[in-house]
Formats: sequence, C-alpha cells, structure tokens
Amino acid sequence: MSTYTQTLYQIVYSTKNKKSVLLPPFRDRIFSYMAGIIQKRNCYVYVINGVEDHVHILTSLHPSISLASLVKEVKTGTNHLIKNENLISNFDGWQEGYGAFTYSRKERQNLIEYIRNQEQHHKKITFREEFISLLHEHDIPFEEKYLL
Repeated sequence: MSTYTQTLYQIVYSTKNKKSVLLPPFRDRIFSYMAGIIQKRNCYVYVINGVEDHVHILTSLHPSISLASLVKEVKTGTNHLIKNENLISNFDGWQEGYGAFTYSRKERQNLIEYIRNQEQHHKKITFREEFISLLHEHDIPFEEKYLL
C-alpha cells in the first residue's frame, strides 16, 4: 500500500517587520527560487505571489515533508539568495512565524486566482487585515500583540 494524501496549503508570511522591500524587479526571481525549493522537496506548487511586504504560496505537500521544515527551508534558501546576489540591499529577512491554511481541492482555482491578484487585492486591504481575516475564516485563535 502506498501513501495517498491531498492537502492544499496556503502559506503566508511577511518580511521582517513587514518592511516593504519585495519590489517588482526582484519578485519573479525570488518566487521562482521558492518554487524550485518546494519542487525539490517533491511538493507541488500551484502559485506563488505577493506584494512588497508578504508572500502567498499555494502548495500540496509530499507526505514525507513537514510543513514547518518546508517553510524553514524556503525562508532560509531565499534569505541566502537575496543576500548572496544582493537582490535587495535593505532586506532584513522574513518574519519569525507564518500562517498556513488548509483548503479543499474544490477551492483550488479560486485560491490560485486570489493569489495571482495580490496587487489588486492590496489596493483595498492591508496585509494585517488580510491575515486577520484568514485567521478568523479558519477559526484560529490569536493574540493581537503578536501580529505587529
């Protein structure tokens, strides 16, 4: 018997202190690198996008990969890329934690569109408002003081 899973994660995290440094000229390179890290771990990447201060990743994890180890590897790898290639001189790193939200396969296409349209979406709502909305939507208790 093999292992079969279907877990769709939307992973969301910001730059350290929500610093607006992920400017368009660098995003494609960074997001492509993220996708490469995820794919090397035998996980499937549906879409990666974000704006100046945060990133959204929609992925399905391979059963042998833990969510925490994948996020750590993506953050560490992209941190090294940004610093080694001097892509963003004032990049201080990524926030300490992250949000990870699960969805059914039926919601996948809507999520892909939502993530692809981050620029438009954030003309109306801040990252903080979006993140709090995700926490509420998934019934995840939180403390305001940890959201910055």
